Amino acid sequence: MIRTLLAPVAALATTAALAATADSRRPGGIVIEDVGAADRPAPVVEFDGRRIMTMRDGGRWKAVVGVPLGAETGPLRFSVDGNTVSVTLFPHGYAEQRLTIRNRSYVTPDQAQLDRIGRERKIIDAALNNFRDVPVDGIDLAAPVEGRRSSSFGLRRFFNDQPRSPHKGMDIAAASGTPIVAPRAGIVTATGNYFFNGNTVIVDHGQGFVTMYCHLSEIGVEEGQDVARGGPLGTVGATGRVTGPHLHFGTYLNGTAVDPSILLED
Repeated sequence: MIRTLLAPVAALATTAALAATADSRRPGGIVIEDVGAADRPAPVVEFDGRRIMTMRDGGRWKAVVGVPLGAETGPLRFSVDGNTVSVTLFPHGYAEQRLTIRNRSYVTPDQAQLDRIGRERKIIDAALNNFRDVPVDGIDLAAPVEGRRSSSFGLRRFFNDQPRSPHKGMDIAAASGTPIVAPRAGIVTATGNYFFNGNTVIVDHGQGFVTMYCHLSEIGVEEGQDVARGGPLGTVGATGRVTGPHLHFGTYLNGTAVDPSILLED
Protein backbone atom coordinates (compact mmCIF):
# COMPACT_ATOMS: atom_id res chain seq x y z
CA MET A 1 0.00 0.00 0.00
CA ILE A 2 1.34 3.45 -0.93
CA ARG A 3 -0.18 6.46 0.78
CA THR A 4 0.77 9.79 -0.82
CA LEU A 5 0.53 13.03 1.13
CA LEU A 6 0.68 16.24 -0.85
CA ALA A 7 -0.33 18.71 1.85
CA PRO A 8 2.01 21.72 2.09
CA VAL A 9 4.12 22.04 5.20
CA ALA A 10 2.07 24.91 6.58
CA ALA A 11 -0.99 22.68 6.79
CA LEU A 12 0.72 20.10 9.03
CA ALA A 13 0.05 20.56 12.72
CA THR A 14 2.27 19.19 15.48
CA THR A 15 1.46 19.30 19.17
CA ALA A 16 2.87 18.44 22.57
CA ALA A 17 6.39 16.98 22.18
CA LEU A 18 6.80 18.21 18.62
CA ALA A 19 5.30 21.67 19.01
CA ALA A 20 8.67 23.47 18.91
CA THR A 21 9.85 21.71 15.76
CA ALA A 22 9.05 22.63 12.17
CA ASP A 23 8.15 19.89 9.71
CA SER A 24 10.55 20.77 6.89
CA ARG A 25 10.06 18.49 3.90
CA ARG A 26 13.21 19.30 1.96
CA PRO A 27 16.71 17.91 1.47
CA GLY A 28 18.52 18.35 4.80
CA GLY A 29 15.20 18.75 6.60
CA ILE A 30 12.86 16.63 8.68
CA VAL A 31 9.61 14.86 7.85
CA ILE A 32 7.20 14.50 10.78
CA GLU A 33 4.45 12.10 9.80
CA ASP A 34 1.44 10.71 11.68
CA VAL A 35 1.74 6.91 11.70
CA GLY A 36 -1.19 5.84 13.87
CA ALA A 37 -3.00 6.04 17.17
CA ALA A 38 -0.94 5.78 20.34
CA ASP A 39 -3.39 3.30 21.92
CA ARG A 40 -1.25 0.53 20.41
CA PRO A 41 2.50 -0.17 20.44
CA ALA A 42 4.68 2.10 18.32
CA PRO A 43 4.90 0.92 14.70
CA VAL A 44 8.23 -0.06 13.18
CA VAL A 45 9.23 2.68 10.75
CA GLU A 46 12.15 2.28 8.33
CA PHE A 47 13.74 4.46 5.69
CA ASP A 48 16.55 3.38 3.38
CA GLY A 49 17.11 0.27 5.50
CA ARG A 50 17.35 2.18 8.80
CA ARG A 51 15.08 2.34 11.83
CA ILE A 52 13.33 5.68 12.23
CA MET A 53 12.38 7.50 15.41
CA THR A 54 8.75 7.14 16.50
CA MET A 55 7.50 9.46 19.21
CA ARG A 56 4.24 9.72 21.10
CA ASP A 57 2.69 13.12 20.38
CA GLY A 58 -0.57 13.54 22.25
CA GLY A 59 -2.71 10.54 21.27
CA ARG A 60 -0.77 9.75 18.09
CA TRP A 61 2.51 8.17 17.02
CA LYS A 62 4.70 10.38 14.86
CA ALA A 63 7.58 9.22 12.70
CA VAL A 64 10.52 11.67 12.63
CA VAL A 65 12.57 11.14 9.47
CA GLY A 66 15.88 12.88 8.73
CA VAL A 67 16.08 13.70 5.00
CA PRO A 68 19.53 13.39 3.36
CA LEU A 69 21.00 16.54 1.81
CA GLY A 70 21.39 14.63 -1.44
CA ALA A 71 17.75 13.53 -1.62
CA GLU A 72 15.87 14.27 -4.82
CA THR A 73 12.83 16.51 -4.53
CA GLY A 74 9.50 14.81 -5.18
CA PRO A 75 8.39 11.54 -3.59
CA LEU A 76 10.21 10.21 -0.53
CA ARG A 77 9.11 6.75 0.58
CA PHE A 78 9.48 4.95 3.88
CA SER A 79 7.74 1.97 5.46
CA VAL A 80 5.40 1.71 8.45
CA ASP A 81 4.97 -1.87 9.67
CA GLY A 82 5.86 -3.01 6.16
CA ASN A 83 3.45 -0.66 4.34
CA THR A 84 4.91 2.03 2.09
CA VAL A 85 4.18 5.66 2.87
CA SER A 86 5.04 8.40 0.36
CA VAL A 87 5.48 12.07 1.16
CA THR A 88 6.61 14.96 -1.04
CA LEU A 89 9.93 16.78 -0.66
CA PHE A 90 10.10 20.39 -1.80
CA PRO A 91 13.09 22.24 -3.33
CA HIS A 92 15.44 24.23 -1.13
CA GLY A 93 18.47 26.22 -2.24
CA TYR A 94 21.81 26.22 -0.42
CA ALA A 95 24.58 28.76 -0.97
CA GLU A 96 28.31 28.35 -1.67
CA GLN A 97 31.20 29.05 0.69
CA ARG A 98 34.86 29.57 -0.29
CA LEU A 99 37.52 29.28 2.39
CA THR A 100 41.30 29.61 2.36
CA ILE A 101 43.06 26.93 4.43
CA ARG A 102 46.72 27.77 5.13
CA ASN A 103 47.66 24.28 6.33
CA ARG A 104 47.49 22.46 2.98
CA SER A 105 47.44 19.02 4.63
CA TYR A 106 43.81 19.76 5.55
CA VAL A 107 43.06 20.15 1.82
CA THR A 108 45.27 17.41 0.34
CA PRO A 109 46.19 14.96 3.16
CA ASP A 110 49.14 12.60 2.66
CA GLN A 111 48.76 8.81 2.88
CA ALA A 112 49.45 8.60 6.61
CA GLN A 113 46.84 11.27 7.23
CA LEU A 114 44.36 9.50 4.93
CA ASP A 115 44.87 6.31 6.93
CA ARG A 116 44.18 8.22 10.13
CA ILE A 117 41.08 9.83 8.61
CA GLY A 118 39.79 6.39 7.60
CA ARG A 119 40.23 5.00 11.12
CA GLU A 120 38.51 8.00 12.66
CA ARG A 121 35.66 7.87 10.14
CA LYS A 122 34.71 4.39 11.38
CA ILE A 123 34.48 5.64 14.98
CA ILE A 124 32.48 8.74 14.03
CA ASP A 125 30.11 6.86 11.69
CA ALA A 126 29.41 4.21 14.34
CA ALA A 127 28.39 6.92 16.82
CA LEU A 128 26.31 8.89 14.31
CA ASN A 129 24.46 5.79 13.06
CA ASN A 130 23.68 4.26 16.45
CA PHE A 131 20.02 3.47 17.20
CA ARG A 132 19.35 3.22 20.94
CA ASP A 133 15.77 2.01 21.35
CA VAL A 134 14.53 4.13 24.27
CA PRO A 135 11.51 6.44 24.60
CA VAL A 136 12.10 10.01 23.37
CA ASP A 137 9.87 12.82 24.64
CA GLY A 138 10.93 15.58 22.25
CA ILE A 139 13.52 16.72 19.74
CA ASP A 140 13.80 20.43 20.50
CA LEU A 141 17.28 21.58 21.52
CA ALA A 142 18.59 24.40 23.67
CA ALA A 143 21.54 26.36 22.30
CA PRO A 144 24.79 24.51 23.12
CA VAL A 145 26.71 27.79 23.27
CA GLU A 146 25.82 31.47 23.15
CA GLY A 147 26.96 33.16 19.95
CA ARG A 148 26.03 34.17 16.43
CA ARG A 149 24.53 31.23 14.56
CA SER A 150 25.54 30.96 10.93
CA SER A 151 23.22 29.62 8.24
CA SER A 152 26.07 27.45 6.99
CA PHE A 153 24.27 24.10 6.89
CA GLY A 154 24.15 22.75 3.35
CA LEU A 155 26.75 25.19 2.00
CA ARG A 156 28.62 23.80 -0.99
CA ARG A 157 32.17 24.35 0.20
CA PHE A 158 35.41 25.10 -1.65
CA PHE A 159 38.71 24.88 0.24
CA ASN A 160 41.47 26.74 -1.63
CA ASP A 161 39.13 26.59 -4.68
CA GLN A 162 38.85 22.79 -4.45
CA PRO A 163 35.23 21.51 -4.15
CA ARG A 164 34.32 19.50 -1.05
CA SER A 165 31.15 17.94 0.35
CA PRO A 166 28.40 20.28 1.64
CA HIS A 167 28.68 21.57 5.19
CA LYS A 168 26.66 19.29 7.49
CA GLY A 169 26.35 21.42 10.58
CA MET A 170 25.91 24.91 11.97
CA ASP A 171 28.87 27.09 12.94
CA ILE A 172 28.29 29.12 16.10
CA ALA A 173 30.75 31.97 16.64
CA ALA A 174 32.23 32.15 20.15
CA ALA A 175 35.57 32.91 21.76
CA SER A 176 37.98 30.13 22.71
CA GLY A 177 37.19 28.79 26.17
CA THR A 178 33.46 29.57 26.01
CA PRO A 179 31.53 26.76 27.79
CA ILE A 180 29.55 24.30 25.64
CA VAL A 181 26.55 22.59 27.26
CA ALA A 182 24.34 19.66 26.29
CA PRO A 183 21.18 20.94 24.56
CA ARG A 184 19.28 17.82 25.65
CA ALA A 185 19.91 14.87 27.96
CA GLY A 186 21.79 11.92 26.49
CA ILE A 187 24.78 9.60 26.64
CA VAL A 188 28.26 10.46 25.37
CA THR A 189 29.06 7.82 22.73
CA ALA A 190 32.38 9.11 21.36
CA THR A 191 35.09 11.63 22.17
CA GLY A 192 38.41 12.17 20.49
CA ASN A 193 40.87 14.43 18.72
CA TYR A 194 40.10 13.83 15.04
CA PHE A 195 42.00 15.07 11.99
CA PHE A 196 39.32 17.29 10.45
CA ASN A 197 36.99 17.78 13.44
CA GLY A 198 39.60 18.42 16.10
CA ASN A 199 38.49 17.73 19.68
CA THR A 200 35.01 16.26 19.32
CA VAL A 201 32.11 15.06 21.48
CA ILE A 202 29.16 13.00 20.18
CA VAL A 203 25.99 12.61 22.28
CA ASP A 204 23.23 10.02 21.71
CA HIS A 205 19.73 11.25 22.64
CA GLY A 206 17.92 8.05 21.69
CA GLN A 207 16.29 6.46 18.62
CA GLY A 208 18.90 7.68 16.17
CA PHE A 209 18.85 11.29 17.40
CA VAL A 210 22.51 12.33 17.78
CA THR A 211 24.35 15.63 18.21
CA MET A 212 28.02 16.38 17.50
CA TYR A 213 30.34 19.14 18.77
CA CYS A 214 33.64 19.81 16.97
CA HIS A 215 36.82 21.96 17.22
CA LEU A 216 36.74 22.10 21.03
CA SER A 217 39.71 23.47 22.98
CA GLU A 218 38.93 21.06 25.83
CA ILE A 219 36.69 18.00 26.16
CA GLY A 220 34.89 17.89 29.51
CA VAL A 221 33.15 14.49 29.33
CA GLU A 222 34.03 10.82 28.85
CA GLU A 223 32.60 8.12 26.61
CA GLY A 224 29.66 6.37 28.30
CA GLN A 225 28.88 9.35 30.55
CA ASP A 226 25.26 10.43 31.08
CA VAL A 227 24.75 14.14 30.51
CA ALA A 228 21.78 16.24 31.59
CA ARG A 229 20.31 19.09 29.58
CA GLY A 230 22.56 22.06 30.34
CA GLY A 231 25.41 19.89 31.58
CA PRO A 232 28.97 20.80 30.52
CA LEU A 233 30.50 19.12 27.46
CA GLY A 234 33.67 21.16 26.95
CA THR A 235 34.82 24.53 25.66
CA VAL A 236 34.98 26.27 22.28
CA GLY A 237 38.29 26.10 20.44
CA ALA A 238 40.01 26.05 17.06
CA THR A 239 41.28 22.47 16.75
CA GLY A 240 41.17 20.51 13.49
CA ARG A 241 40.39 22.13 10.12
CA VAL A 242 39.23 25.63 11.04
CA THR A 243 39.88 29.25 10.13
CA GLY A 244 39.23 30.46 13.69
CA PRO A 245 37.56 29.54 17.00
CA HIS A 246 33.92 28.45 16.79
CA LEU A 247 31.66 25.49 17.53
CA HIS A 248 30.66 23.20 14.69
CA PHE A 249 27.29 21.85 15.86
CA GLY A 250 25.86 18.87 14.00
CA THR A 251 22.42 17.25 14.40
CA TYR A 252 21.57 13.80 13.06
CA LEU A 253 18.46 11.65 12.65
CA ASN A 254 18.66 8.06 11.33
CA GLY A 255 22.35 8.64 10.56
CA THR A 256 21.50 11.66 8.39
CA ALA A 257 22.71 15.21 8.98
CA VAL A 258 19.78 17.63 9.27
CA ASP A 259 19.72 21.40 9.60
CA PRO A 260 20.23 22.31 13.30
CA SER A 261 18.19 25.49 12.88
CA ILE A 262 15.05 23.31 12.59
CA LEU A 263 15.65 21.87 16.05
CA LEU A 264 17.06 24.80 18.04
CA GLU A 265 14.74 26.72 20.32
CA ASP A 266 14.56 30.46 19.69
